[in-house]
Amino acid sequence: MLHGYTPAERFLPYLSWTDIDALSDKANTVIVLPVGAIEQHGPHMPCAVDSIVAAGVVGKALERLPAEIPAFALPAITYGKSDEHLHFPGTMTLTGELLLRTIQEIGESVYRAGFRKLIMVNAHGGQPQPLEMAARELRLRHGDFMVIPRSAWSVTFDSSFMPEQERQLGMHAGHGETALLMQLAPETLRMERAEANYPPPFPCPTLSSSRPAAAWTARDFGPSGVIGDPTGATPEQGAQLLEQLSSQWAQAITEVHQARWVEREVSTWGRSQYSGHIESRN
Repeated sequence: MLHGYTPAERFLPYLSWTDIDALSDKANTVIVLPVGAIEQHGPHMPCAVDSIVAAGVVGKALERLPAEIPAFALPAITYGKSDEHLHFPGTMTLTGELLLRTIQEIGESVYRAGFRKLIMVNAHGGQPQPLEMAARELRLRHGDFMVIPRSAWSVTFDSSFMPEQERQLGMHAGHGETALLMQLAPETLRMERAEANYPPPFPCPTLSSSRPAAAWTARDFGPSGVIGDPTGATPEQGAQLLEQLSSQWAQAITEVHQARWVEREVSTWGRSQYSGHIESRN
């Protein structure tokens, strides 16, 4: 079914429009949008990794919520801005502009339905900028809209089971993602194909850090598409990761529900820029 990892009673599209219209305290009901991608993740993982992680973490978090916390998931956005992986078959990518517009339109629909709190849980590291830009523009349009774009991995979790090199340099299809897939979709893995691959040192030390300082594409680091080491991942580590990520996100959703955001008047600039949207809600 469409709800996937999310409990059916927490899946907003399973409600009728009259059910949604009748919800109490919609201003403090939290709507959660998983955001993923379809892109290569090496020879051992499916191209759907980021969409599975986003939907899985959100679904398991909502499963943990007490019944009295009002929160619902939307269907995951499964196509993202994945152009850094387009040299690998199976990668499907939108432009940054199209993803930004998609987020804006979904946000407008959420707002139009009466909700005022939207969290985007993004599992693809190549697209935070369009999400952040869309969130900022939605805030400019609507002074009472709390829009939060965050990485699925941005909450606290224990990564001590990973080697130091992996924590510093693992970026894609490595230890953490592989362990998590062992819990969420083990049937999609081909661990006999797993291989390690780390990026070489960036040749400009002054500008460098633990990750590449220049714009890059996945093929810059080798032909496998892997940037990290998935070979040491275990199902037990995946269970630990999923438990920690989902419990932390359940706590975050609870805090957003309880928060009372400062309402702001839409600025003159915002009113002129987005007059059509503003007039539609008056």
